Amino acid sequence: MASESSPVRWLEAPEEHDYPAAADYLELIADQATIDALISLIHAVPVVHKKAKDILRAAQLALLPPDNPYVRRDLSKILAGKPLSPILMVRGDLAAGTPAQIADGYHRVCACYHTDEDLAIPVKIVGLHDVMAAPAETKPDSGKSAAGKSKSKK
Repeated sequence: MASESSPVRWLEAPEEHDYPAAADYLELIADQATIDALISLIHAVPVVHKKAKDILRAAQLALLPPDNPYVRRDLSKILAGKPLSPILMVRGDLAAGTPAQIADGYHRVCACYHTDEDLAIPVKIVGLHDVMAAPAETKPDSGKSAAGKSKSKK
Protein backbone atom coordinates (compact mmCIF):
# COMPACT_ATOMS: atom_id res chain seq x y z
CA MET A 1 0.00 0.00 0.00
CA ALA A 2 1.10 3.57 -0.61
CA SER A 3 2.14 5.25 2.57
CA GLU A 4 2.22 8.96 3.25
CA SER A 5 6.03 8.82 3.20
CA SER A 6 6.11 6.98 -0.17
CA PRO A 7 3.19 8.11 -2.38
CA VAL A 8 3.08 7.36 -6.08
CA ARG A 9 4.57 10.35 -7.87
CA TRP A 10 3.37 11.52 -11.28
CA LEU A 11 4.70 13.64 -14.09
CA GLU A 12 2.50 16.65 -14.83
CA ALA A 13 1.98 15.53 -18.43
CA PRO A 14 2.47 12.34 -20.41
CA GLU A 15 5.89 11.78 -21.91
CA GLU A 16 6.07 12.48 -25.65
CA HIS A 17 6.80 8.81 -26.47
CA ASP A 18 3.46 7.84 -24.86
CA TYR A 19 1.48 9.36 -27.74
CA PRO A 20 3.03 7.22 -30.53
CA ALA A 21 2.71 4.18 -28.24
CA ALA A 22 -1.00 4.95 -27.85
CA ALA A 23 -1.38 5.38 -31.61
CA ASP A 24 0.39 2.06 -32.19
CA TYR A 25 -2.13 0.28 -29.95
CA LEU A 26 -5.10 2.12 -31.47
CA GLU A 27 -4.03 0.93 -34.96
CA LEU A 28 -5.35 -2.47 -33.90
CA ILE A 29 -8.89 -1.17 -33.34
CA ALA A 30 -9.42 2.01 -35.38
CA ASP A 31 -8.76 3.50 -38.80
CA GLN A 32 -5.87 5.94 -39.29
CA ALA A 33 -8.05 9.06 -39.62
CA THR A 34 -9.76 8.30 -36.31
CA ILE A 35 -6.41 7.60 -34.63
CA ASP A 36 -4.96 10.87 -35.91
CA ALA A 37 -7.96 12.79 -34.57
CA LEU A 38 -7.91 10.99 -31.19
CA ILE A 39 -4.17 11.59 -30.69
CA SER A 40 -4.53 15.24 -31.69
CA LEU A 41 -7.38 15.69 -29.20
CA ILE A 42 -5.69 13.76 -26.39
CA HIS A 43 -2.75 16.19 -26.60
CA ALA A 44 -5.18 19.05 -25.93
CA VAL A 45 -7.41 17.70 -23.14
CA PRO A 46 -6.59 18.36 -19.50
CA VAL A 47 -5.46 15.68 -17.10
CA VAL A 48 -8.20 14.33 -14.83
CA HIS A 49 -7.90 11.83 -11.97
CA LYS A 50 -9.60 8.43 -11.85
CA LYS A 51 -9.21 5.54 -9.41
CA ALA A 52 -7.11 2.56 -10.49
CA LYS A 53 -9.97 0.14 -9.81
CA ASP A 54 -12.41 2.20 -11.91
CA ILE A 55 -10.02 2.43 -14.87
CA LEU A 56 -9.61 -1.35 -14.97
CA ARG A 57 -13.37 -1.90 -14.61
CA ALA A 58 -14.23 0.60 -17.36
CA ALA A 59 -11.68 -0.98 -19.69
CA GLN A 60 -12.86 -4.48 -18.72
CA LEU A 61 -9.22 -5.54 -18.33
CA ALA A 62 -7.80 -8.08 -15.94
CA LEU A 63 -5.38 -6.95 -13.28
CA LEU A 64 -1.90 -8.08 -14.29
CA PRO A 65 0.08 -9.76 -11.48
CA PRO A 66 2.87 -7.90 -9.68
CA ASP A 67 5.40 -10.36 -11.12
CA ASN A 68 4.60 -9.31 -14.70
CA PRO A 69 7.94 -7.81 -15.85
CA TYR A 70 6.43 -4.46 -16.87
CA VAL A 71 4.23 -4.16 -13.78
CA ARG A 72 7.26 -5.07 -11.65
CA ARG A 73 9.28 -2.34 -13.41
CA ASP A 74 6.61 0.25 -12.61
CA LEU A 75 6.30 -0.99 -9.02
CA SER A 76 10.07 -0.53 -8.70
CA LYS A 77 9.73 3.04 -9.96
CA ILE A 78 6.99 3.67 -7.40
CA LEU A 79 9.13 2.29 -4.57
CA ALA A 80 12.10 4.36 -5.75
CA GLY A 81 9.98 7.53 -5.77
CA LYS A 82 10.34 8.01 -9.53
CA PRO A 83 7.40 9.74 -11.20
CA LEU A 84 5.17 7.82 -13.60
CA SER A 85 3.61 9.19 -16.76
CA PRO A 86 -0.17 9.84 -16.81
CA ILE A 87 -2.39 7.33 -18.61
CA LEU A 88 -3.89 7.90 -22.09
CA MET A 89 -7.42 6.57 -22.62
CA VAL A 90 -10.29 6.47 -25.07
CA ARG A 91 -13.67 6.66 -23.34
CA GLY A 92 -16.02 3.70 -23.69
CA ASP A 93 -19.67 3.86 -24.65
CA LEU A 94 -22.10 2.56 -22.02
CA ALA A 95 -25.10 2.51 -24.37
CA ALA A 96 -23.20 0.52 -27.01
CA GLY A 97 -21.49 -1.73 -24.47
CA THR A 98 -18.05 -0.64 -25.66
CA PRO A 99 -15.37 -0.69 -22.96
CA ALA A 100 -12.93 2.15 -22.44
CA GLN A 101 -9.50 1.62 -23.97
CA ILE A 102 -6.23 2.18 -22.13
CA ALA A 103 -4.30 3.40 -25.14
CA ASP A 104 -1.10 3.76 -23.10
CA GLY A 105 -0.40 2.91 -19.48
CA TYR A 106 -2.01 -0.49 -18.73
CA HIS A 107 1.03 -1.68 -16.79
CA ARG A 108 1.18 1.58 -14.82
CA VAL A 109 -2.49 1.22 -13.88
CA CYS A 110 -1.87 -2.35 -12.68
CA ALA A 111 1.19 -1.31 -10.67
CA CYS A 112 -0.83 1.47 -9.04
CA TYR A 113 -3.69 -0.90 -8.27
CA HIS A 114 -1.23 -3.20 -6.48
CA THR A 115 -0.10 -0.16 -4.49
CA ASP A 116 -3.63 1.05 -3.67
CA GLU A 117 -6.75 0.26 -5.71
CA ASP A 118 -8.28 3.60 -4.70
CA LEU A 119 -5.27 5.54 -5.90
CA ALA A 120 -6.24 8.52 -8.07
CA ILE A 121 -4.33 8.20 -11.34
CA PRO A 122 -3.83 11.15 -13.70
CA VAL A 123 -5.50 10.34 -17.02
CA LYS A 124 -6.07 12.09 -20.33
CA ILE A 125 -9.37 10.83 -21.76
CA VAL A 126 -11.03 11.45 -25.11
CA GLY A 127 -14.03 9.80 -26.71
CA LEU A 128 -15.15 9.11 -30.24
CA HIS A 129 -17.91 11.70 -29.76
CA ASP A 130 -15.10 14.22 -29.08
CA VAL A 131 -13.69 13.42 -32.53
CA MET A 132 -17.04 14.15 -34.18
CA ALA A 133 -17.35 17.46 -32.26
CA ALA A 134 -13.77 18.51 -33.14
CA PRO A 135 -12.84 21.11 -35.76
CA ALA A 136 -12.90 19.79 -39.34
CA GLU A 137 -9.10 19.45 -39.59
CA THR A 138 -9.07 16.74 -36.89
CA LYS A 139 -12.21 14.83 -37.92
CA PRO A 140 -11.93 11.54 -39.78
CA ASP A 141 -13.30 11.70 -43.33
CA SER A 142 -13.37 15.51 -43.25
CA GLY A 143 -11.24 15.86 -46.36
CA LYS A 144 -8.16 16.67 -44.29
CA SER A 145 -5.80 14.61 -42.19
CA ALA A 146 -4.82 15.56 -38.65
CA ALA A 147 -1.81 17.27 -40.20
CA GLY A 148 -4.17 19.51 -42.19
CA LYS A 149 -3.29 18.10 -45.61
CA SER A 150 -6.12 17.61 -48.07
CA LYS A 151 -7.01 14.04 -48.88
CA SER A 152 -7.19 13.16 -52.55
CA LYS A 153 -10.60 12.02 -53.75
CA LYS A 154 -10.81 9.26 -56.36
